Amino acid sequence: MFVLILATSIWIGGFVAIAIVARVARHELDLQTQIAFFRRLGRHYLIVGGGSLAVALTSGGSLLALSDWSPTKTVAVVLGLTLALATVVGVMQARALTRMRARNLDAQTDASVEGQRSAVARAALLRGSIGALTFALLAVGSAIAR
Repeated sequence: MFVLILATSIWIGGFVAIAIVARVARHELDLQTQIAFFRRLGRHYLIVGGGSLAVALTSGGSLLALSDWSPTKTVAVVLGLTLALATVVGVMQARALTRMRARNLDAQTDASVEGQRSAVARAALLRGSIGALTFALLAVGSAIAR
């Protein structure tokens, strides 16, 4: 239980911290510096955040297996798998967006700007979905634990 709580805390705390850092960086850093910053931040956070999510899902799954199965546990497994998949898609999307921004840094055409806006909107929707899945899984896990 300790490992699950610790890993979950790191995942959620990191998720919130990244949102704050991203907002500040976008307002304070020029585009070229943002690209370098987010590329480096993403690589480091992938290890910490991705690792903590993997540990949380694995330890949570292990705890689920200790008692009789229930429909609520099925919901938890589906949420956990969906969260893991959404996070993998989010990492791929973030890398693609970083590459797009770097490519478009010098050539700011109307098409490239519009493509970037669209990609940023999709990324925000996916991040919101990852956050919603995280909190839904936390709620279901709490209900199972009580």
